[in-house]
Amino acid sequence: MDNASSSTSASQPRPRNIVVGVAGGIAAYKACHIVRAFKETGDNVRVVPTEAALNFVGKATFEALSGNPVSTTVFDAVDSVQHVKVGQEADLIVIAPATADLMARIVMGRGDDLLAATLLVATCPVVIAPAMHTEMWFNPATVANVATLRSRGITVLEPAHGRLTGKDTGPGRLPDPEQIVDLANAIHAGTRLPQDMVGKKVVITAGGTHEHIDPVRFIGNSSSGRQGFALGEIAAQRGAKVTIVAGSVAELSVPAGAEIVPVVSTQDMYEAVHKHAVDADFIVMAAAVADFTPATQATSKLKKGSDAGEDALSTISLVENPDILATTVTRRSKGELSKNPIIVGFAAETGDEGTSALEYARKKLQKKGCDLLMCNEVGKGKVFGQKHNQGWILDATGGVSEVVHGSKIEVSAQIWDAAVAFRNA
Repeated sequence: MDNASSSTSASQPRPRNIVVGVAGGIAAYKACHIVRAFKETGDNVRVVPTEAALNFVGKATFEALSGNPVSTTVFDAVDSVQHVKVGQEADLIVIAPATADLMARIVMGRGDDLLAATLLVATCPVVIAPAMHTEMWFNPATVANVATLRSRGITVLEPAHGRLTGKDTGPGRLPDPEQIVDLANAIHAGTRLPQDMVGKKVVITAGGTHEHIDPVRFIGNSSSGRQGFALGEIAAQRGAKVTIVAGSVAELSVPAGAEIVPVVSTQDMYEAVHKHAVDADFIVMAAAVADFTPATQATSKLKKGSDAGEDALSTISLVENPDILATTVTRRSKGELSKNPIIVGFAAETGDEGTSALEYARKKLQKKGCDLLMCNEVGKGKVFGQKHNQGWILDATGGVSEVVHGSKIEVSAQIWDAAVAFRNA
């Protein structure tokens, strides 16, 4: 092998060994999407279902999707000590869905099937995504079991709220597969979900705003809302009550239990934040709002060209929108926000020949008066609409810390770490 080939091989990380555990619940079909997602990124996936899970999704389906044999018992492949080997070789274990029964067996240290035995020997990160009826989730036994699992270093995700089996609706729904995969990948990369925001109310703005010129045209930007929703996801998983004031956003999964307040314009967002920020513990302004809006909005579509007359599109008069971040800081200083919240701003900067993006962010932090400011460089192919982010967190005391490149879920965890630490300090 030549040196160039050796260098290329050495620089490529080996595929991860991921175990996808599946318990016997109606949401077991979503595990198929989780397996597919891990396989598409080059991971080696082994599906380990319970016997009950195979009542919902057949063995052949899991084998076809994973490319590996499927077994439920400790008595298969005894010659290779499979009931020990699968867990020992795992880099990450994701159980989705996890039933109340399975979590109870894990707490007791049972090893009576392959999945339970795998967990007994595993030393890698374990992520459990529960799915069950609301009454089961809130049952004191389940609550105690979840607390025990978390105390042992196992990540137990908060379930989503929504339609359950039958006509029931409430907390207990399995999160969307993409949410589970994103969180699991972040946890494998080192993200932790401490329950340090339990009982805290969080208000987050997300996405872009649309400032309408006429019924069919508007001034906007490329923001997808991914960072704001990722912030909501991490806050919810850390125990917070989350409200997201969402402008124009992509098709994104709602964080566990979050309230979504849809808005269109910057004025709409200003009014929604004014209402929901009153009793918030944390306020994060992650939206990419328009600084200006048309002075008048035409009631019918404007024309273009020489025949348009006074209704031409050639000139649009603009007026300044309210500054949501600055006015929220002012309201806090006047005592209008009951909990004296930590306020986090965002600075989407490009920098120029004379001034860096970070220097512009320092000026913005000083001008706005918020506690923390997340600065990221934006531009073509950067941040907006992307799944990754990076930058710096500046604080009101003059501190600066780097936000290392990672998924927006990972970046969100870094931002919340900084916000919680700032509040505690």
